[in-house]
Amino acid sequence: MLWSKLFIPTLREDPADAEVASHRLMVRAGYVRQLSAGIYNYLFLAQRSILKITKIVREEMDAMGAQEFYLPALNPAEVWQESGRWDVMGDNMFRLRDRFGRPLCLGMTHEEIMTAVARGELRSYKQLPQIWYQIQTKFRDEPRPKSGLLRTRQFTMKDSYSFDIDAAGLDRSFDAHHATYCRIFDRCGLQYFDVQADSGSMGGSQSNEFMVVTDAGEDLVVHAPASKYAANMEKAVSVPVAPAVADPDGDLAPEEFHTPGQKTIAEVAAFTKLPETSQMKSLVMAADGKLVVVVLRGDHSLNETKFSSYLKAQEVRPAHPEEMREALGADAGSLGPVGIDTKKIRLLADMALQGRKNMICGANKDDYHLKNVTPDEDFKPEWADLRQVNAGDTCAGTGEPLRIDKAMEVGHIFKLGYRYSESMGLRVLGEDGKEFTPIMGSYGIGVERILCGAIELYHDKDGIVLPVSIAPFTVVVTPVNMSDEGQRKAAESLYAECKALGLDTVLDDRDERPGVKFKDAELIGIPYRITVGKKLSEGKVEIAVRAGKTMAEAAVGEAAAKVAALVAEAMPKAKA
Repeated sequence: MLWSKLFIPTLREDPADAEVASHRLMVRAGYVRQLSAGIYNYLFLAQRSILKITKIVREEMDAMGAQEFYLPALNPAEVWQESGRWDVMGDNMFRLRDRFGRPLCLGMTHEEIMTAVARGELRSYKQLPQIWYQIQTKFRDEPRPKSGLLRTRQFTMKDSYSFDIDAAGLDRSFDAHHATYCRIFDRCGLQYFDVQADSGSMGGSQSNEFMVVTDAGEDLVVHAPASKYAANMEKAVSVPVAPAVADPDGDLAPEEFHTPGQKTIAEVAAFTKLPETSQMKSLVMAADGKLVVVVLRGDHSLNETKFSSYLKAQEVRPAHPEEMREALGADAGSLGPVGIDTKKIRLLADMALQGRKNMICGANKDDYHLKNVTPDEDFKPEWADLRQVNAGDTCAGTGEPLRIDKAMEVGHIFKLGYRYSESMGLRVLGEDGKEFTPIMGSYGIGVERILCGAIELYHDKDGIVLPVSIAPFTVVVTPVNMSDEGQRKAAESLYAECKALGLDTVLDDRDERPGVKFKDAELIGIPYRITVGKKLSEGKVEIAVRAGKTMAEAAVGEAAAKVAALVAEAMPKAKA
C-alpha cells in the first residue's frame, strides 16, 4: 500500500479529553475518532489491528474445536425474562420497542440466546459436549463512558459457550478455554496474568479474569509474584497485618465507658489511646431488605462483594440512619455487636477477629462504648471472610507480601453451572434414557481491550510500540527524498521484496520532510522501518526497530530478508 493513498489523520497534540495513554495515542495516531460519548469510529489503522487480533482469536478458538456462530444483537425481551436477567441488568441494558410495542434489547452478552439455540436443537447426550463461539458487537449503556475504548457503549467481544454432560466435562471445557486464552494473549504480545474473580451477575461456581497491569485499569488486583497467587480485590484473601498492640491479658468482663462526640474509629482510637487495630467497627447493612450487622477490625473495610456472595443477596446497601436507630437503639458511631438478638438480626464477623480478646466496640447507646469485649464469648457471630485486603497483608499460602496493582480486564471465563440451562428448560436424553440438564460455561474476550492493553503496556513519548502480531503494518519503507529517482526506485524495489516475503508493508511515498515521515511511523507503531537515504550511493539502507529504537545498516539487496528474520524472531508465540 502507498501511504499517500491511505487515510491516516495523525495529530501533533494530545486530545484535551484523553485521560489514559491508549486513548490519547489512538486519537493522535488516527486510529479512532469519537462519534459520541462511549461510541467510536474505528478508522483504517484500528480496523487493521483489530482484524489481526480477531484472526488470532479465531485461529485459536477453531484449533480447540469450537464452532463459530453469529447471533443477532437485537434480542426479544422474553428470552432474557426466562433467565431472570431482564430486571437484573437494569439501566446497563439498552431497551427498545418495535413498531408493535414488543420489548426488545441490544445484547450485552449471549448466554440466553445460545441456550435458546441449544434448547431447540440438542436432543441427546451423544451431541455433547458442544462449544460454540462468535465474534460480535455488544452493547452496554455505560453510565460514565471514559478512557477511550476501555469503557464504551458499543464494543466487540469474542464470547463462547460450552454445553457438557457433567461437572467433569465442564472442568475440561473450562481448562481448554484457559489454555486457549493464554495462547491468544501470548500471540498478541500481552503481559498478563489470570486471577480468581467473582462471577457477579453471570452466576456460576468459578470464574477467572485475565488482567493486564496498567494505571489505566479500573480494577485492583492482589497478587504474590513468587507464589503466583492472584485474585481481584473482590475475591482476594490474605493474612492481615498483625494488631499494632497485643490484646490485654485476662478474662475481663465488658465495661461501658463514656465517649462524648467520638464517632469514628480514628476518634475513638485517639480518645482511648489505643490503635485502630484494637477497635471493632460495626456496620449495619441491608441485604435484600433485611438488616445484617457486620463486625470488622477497626482498620479494615467491608468487601461488599464477599458480603453479598456469602449471603447470596441480590441487592445490598448501607442501612439508613432511622433503620439503625430502630433496630439497635443508637446512631452510627456508637453501634456494637454485644446484646444483639441474632434471632431478629443476623450478625456476621470477619475472620480476622477470631482469637482476639478484650477489644473496644460501640455500646448501642449514643456516646458510649464497651471495652474488654471478646468475640465468640461476649457475642456469637457467624464467621466469614468479609474484609477487603489491605496493603501490607501477606499471602495466606506462603507468607509472601502481597502487591495491589491497578489492572484492566481483557478476558473472563466462567463456570456457569445450571443457571441458564435450568431456568430456560434445556433438557436432553441421557445414556439411561432419562432427561437431564446440561451444564454450561461462558467465556469472553474484549477484542478492543487487547489492542488498548497492548498500547498501555508498550508506548513511549513518541507514540505506540505495538507487538509485531497486531501492528497495523509490520514494516514501512521510507525514501528520504521521493523526488530522487534512485531512492524512489530502490524504495519501490524494497517494498516489492518485503511484500514477496509475506511482510505487511507500506511504502511512505509522501512528499514530506523525512522527520515528518519518521515521526508518523513511530506514532502509529510500525515495528520496523527501512530508510532509503544518502547511504544508497554506498549500496546501503538503514533498518530501524521501533521497540528500543535501535538502528543498523544493511546492504540494499539484503535488507528485506534481514527485516523478515527480525520479524520472525520478534513474532509473539504461544508459550508451551
